[in-house]
Parts: sequence; C-alpha cells; structure tokens
Amino acid sequence: MTDYYFRTEDLKVGYGGRALLENIRIGLGKGEILTLVGPNGAGKSTILKSITRQLKILGGRVVIGEKELSRLTYQELSRKMAVVLTDRVRPELMTCHDIVATGRYPYTGRLGILSREDEAKVDLAMELVKAGELGGRLFTALSDGQKQRILLARAICQEPEILVLDEPTSFLDIKYKLELLDILRRMAKEQEITVVMSLHEIDLAGKVSDAVMPVKAGCVYDYGRPEDILKEEFIRRLYDLDKGSFDPVFGSIELPRPAGEPGTMVISACGRGIPVYRKLQKEGIPFIAGILYENDIDYQLARHLASRVIMEEPFQEISDPVYEEAKDAISKCGRVIYTDIPWGSCNGRLRGLLEEVKSRDDIECVYWKQEFMLADRGL
Repeated sequence: MTDYYFRTEDLKVGYGGRALLENIRIGLGKGEILTLVGPNGAGKSTILKSITRQLKILGGRVVIGEKELSRLTYQELSRKMAVVLTDRVRPELMTCHDIVATGRYPYTGRLGILSREDEAKVDLAMELVKAGELGGRLFTALSDGQKQRILLARAICQEPEILVLDEPTSFLDIKYKLELLDILRRMAKEQEITVVMSLHEIDLAGKVSDAVMPVKAGCVYDYGRPEDILKEEFIRRLYDLDKGSFDPVFGSIELPRPAGEPGTMVISACGRGIPVYRKLQKEGIPFIAGILYENDIDYQLARHLASRVIMEEPFQEISDPVYEEAKDAISKCGRVIYTDIPWGSCNGRLRGLLEEVKSRDDIECVYWKQEFMLADRGL
C-alpha cells in the first residue's frame, strides 16, 4: 500500500459512533479515478464524507501521500482536497463568479482578496465546465444542473491533488454528463489529480474509472478494475434486480424480455437485428432469435431480449442439428422477420433456410432494412 498516493487502511465509518461500513481498503495512485457504485442508502456518501473529514472516522486510517488525514491542518487539507457533495449550498446574493472564486481562498491572505492570477484561474475553471456565460448570474437563479457545473468549477479552481465528488452527474442531461466526466478524466490524466466519486450510472462508471468499489447494505463487496467486477450476475446481486438485466458488453441496462410463447422468429446478423429486437421488446412481442454465432453482436442483445436464442459456435458452418432446431422453431412461428444479412462461407446455410421459409404459404415473411419501420409494416 506504500506506493499509493491515497489510501485507506481498515477504515471504519458510520454515524454517532455506530459503524455502518468496516474494513474499507482503498489504494490509488496519482491521476487514478475510483468510483463507488451501489444502491441508495448503502453508505457511499458516508465513505466520501469520512475521507473528507465531514464525518469522524470510527476506525482505521486515511493517508494522503505520507501524511495521515487526521494530522493535516484545515488549510493543508483545503490545498490538497476539493469536495463536491450532494448537500445543496444556498448562498444569498452571490453570483456564480463569486461561488467559483471561493475555491481560491486557500491561497489568498486573510482578507480573501484575489489577484489577477486568481481571477484568471476562476475564469478558466468556468470555461472548462462550459459555464463562462453564467459568471454574472445569481447562483440561486440557476437550474440544478447549472449549479452542479458551478460547484465543479469551484473545485477545479481550488487546484486540488484529490477531488471528491458525490453523484456529480445528478441533475445533468446526457450532454453535460459526458462533458463533466470527460473533464474529470482529462484532469486526472493530464494534471495527475486523484478522483474519488460516487455514480449511479453503472455504464459510465465502467467507462471512466480505473477502479470501482461496489457498496451494498453495510458491506463493501469488492474493489478492483471495472472490467473485473462489473459483470452481469454481479450487478444483478448488487442491485437485487428481479426484472431486466445489465449487459457489460453494451454497458447498458435492459428491460425484461417480453413474456409469453413466441410467435415470431428474427433471422439476422452483424447488428442488423438489434433495432428489430428493441422494437419487438417495446411492443411486448416475444420472439426467437437465430441462427446466431456467439461472437455476433446480435447475440449479445438477443440473449437479454429474446425468449430463446438458437446458436452456433463461432466461425463454424451451420451444423445439421442447429439447422434442424431453427427449422423446428420456424414451424411453430407464424411470422419470420429477416434482415439484410451479410453472407459468408460460414452462414451460407442460413440463405437456404430463408428460401425454405419464403416458399411456405403458412408463414408471414417480413423483410427489414434499417430505413424501414416495423410499425409501417403492421408489426
């Protein structure tokens, strides 16, 4: 642990002397991003408030560099760490520029007078979060999303070595979520700022973080790289998902597959079936997908949304058993939707299957292309 710039050792946190979480071990180098994930009320904010000295630590240690957190003076801490928590500040008659400028106070004299260099850093911080035009507006007149950007600008203006944020993407639309996380990632890598934050968006946590810490019901589940931890079954247990699923390939949350006996089969490949799957799922129409190779992108979504997936091993010609399984499935369906499939040597038998389907009068055949809408075809 001695090589880490920021670390916790057997940290115990809670309220009123009562421990909520114990044995919390974090190890981060400079420029790394850690994201806490988990359901509401699990203790993520408690951890963040404890490592920022907003709550008294009940046990263990927090170390920044070579110095323990408890031994830092408040001025030392304010120069090392900036904090953006969910608690809403309500300053009266302060402009956004005034709010961001408070980030420079650890570097000013007792009178808090900003130099030209300080003012330039205030302006730069506001430009970084795309809030330059808000400088003269009253903070209380802003939307929640705009307030969040101003508070981030204040933290950036502080020039911290560690940045702690509690749900920084809350109240932001998708444009500003992505911009904010891009700012954090660039700050971390270019300025070697260590970031510790909590997020509700599992997909974004997996994309921006060097490490994740899942927290649930008074327990720290794990700690490590997102690709090692954010697995489908793990997310199901972490959030007690009984409907829908998490897809680590797409990094998305999927609604439950339609219930009932499937009467439609979708024949597709290479991502061409994805819009069909989603349309059928929205309409509550159960369907079968196939024949799909397990390394096909269509398969990754079909396994979440289809009632059944007929599969073949990657890079293999379609075998007789799989071919017959598909024929049997089609015979039990009243409709087949097929897409503009890229043909190759492996899936050549799929063309023959389609020809068989088209030759039958008892099965409705619908051709889908990207520019068509299933709704226009009465589906």
